[in-house]
Amino acid sequence: MSTQPEPVTAEDETKETKESSALRVIGWLSMGVAVAALGVFVGRELRKRYKFNHRTPYDFYSEAGKRQTGEFGLGI
Repeated sequence: MSTQPEPVTAEDETKETKESSALRVIGWLSMGVAVAALGVFVGRELRKRYKFNHRTPYDFYSEAGKRQTGEFGLGI
């Protein structure tokens, strides 16, 4: 072990820049995926709230006109 630093070659510098650019690309890609997932989640929540607030009075009574099966009270 010597106390003098080793000289850095051009090959070592290009290797470091390739690694840092690859990590930078991976970082931006993961940020993009996270933003897209957050956008999908927020959009779904906003749509559910919009649909809930825009119900018509007919939605509350949508089952009112349907006949029910007569399985009881047949007098047998």
